[in-house]
Amino acid sequence: MSPFLPYGRQVIEDDDIAAVVDALRGEYLTTGPRVAQFERALAETTGAKHAVACANGTAALHLAARALNLGPGTATIVPAITFLATANAVRLNGGDVIFADVDPNSGLMRPQDLAEALARAPGETANAVFNVHLAGQCGDLAGIRAIARDHHLRIVEDACHAVGTTYTSHNTELCRVGDNSFSDLTCFSFHPVKTIAMGEGGAVTTNDETLARILALDRSHGMTRDTADFVQPDEAFGDDREAYPWYYEMQTPGLNYRIPDILCALGLSQLKKLARFANRRRELTARYDRELARLSPHVTPLARTPNVNAAWHLYVALIDFRALHTDRASVMRKLASQGIGTQVHYFPVYRQPYYRDIDPQLTLPGADEYYRRTLSLPLFPSMSDEDPARVIDALATALKL
Repeated sequence: MSPFLPYGRQVIEDDDIAAVVDALRGEYLTTGPRVAQFERALAETTGAKHAVACANGTAALHLAARALNLGPGTATIVPAITFLATANAVRLNGGDVIFADVDPNSGLMRPQDLAEALARAPGETANAVFNVHLAGQCGDLAGIRAIARDHHLRIVEDACHAVGTTYTSHNTELCRVGDNSFSDLTCFSFHPVKTIAMGEGGAVTTNDETLARILALDRSHGMTRDTADFVQPDEAFGDDREAYPWYYEMQTPGLNYRIPDILCALGLSQLKKLARFANRRRELTARYDRELARLSPHVTPLARTPNVNAAWHLYVALIDFRALHTDRASVMRKLASQGIGTQVHYFPVYRQPYYRDIDPQLTLPGADEYYRRTLSLPLFPSMSDEDPARVIDALATALKL
């Protein structure tokens, strides 16, 4: 029988292992020089002025919410199709979440979805929008920004699916996800199923020096050893006006969202392979698209955003299970029996019990329609050229097409 294909899998090579071993033999297991090296490399890769690495993508989102003061008395727009962490980052900071609908064929929030969510904001005001990129592609960034700026919203890109994605803006300029051309902050994840893997790991990029400093302080207890920042000179300095070597200050409570050197060693090695991994994902996606065409119209690929060159994190098929007189769970079990793993991205967050209790009357038809049809098929760089055909053959059998 052919090897089992999970929906996602990391690709770890000998040089990645050697990089981690070298870090393990060094002086630092927690925060050390490789953290700063990774931040510089990520900033260069994305085109941002600053990158702040942290423990994981969830930490990145939470740090972003805290940096923008999205706490009690604030409201943030979040699309309903995303992972729990996007909304939870705001709630954990005490802010309110207003869920936006999405395009039922792409899962992405459109400008009109943002506008409709804003109309439901308390007192018709909101403070921020978390613009989620799904499966590797982003939506209408310029359109989202135009509405956000008209309403004085801060913009966070949840790009946990989209490291390596590029797009052409309205003025034909080539942009990179993470360069913050259309946002204040961009959050990334380096979970093993993402385009590059660090085991766990995340980062926030920004072009705002003040925000970068807030992020860096907040990920490490709010603690600073920079003498220029000290506000208690009588505690910090001796009679010789030299800072005490043990002294540090905390002016605002922070978190422990630091990332260790050993993970950044892996991240540095993987980041060098980003272009190769992204291109391979594009090649496999193109093969899937060709194979999937024979299952149309009951099965179609994810709708594509114009002018986006996605570094595909997921390959999503939209399946009309009702028209085919079957159900998703049965199809997933049949595929698993053939050695093919699948997953659903995502159950609409607004329908989770916690959020349903907050707004029990809310319905978002685009998100519900997307969820009803979505199924993520295996996609990772070490798949063979023949694997997409194998997956679609098995899918066709499971659907009796």
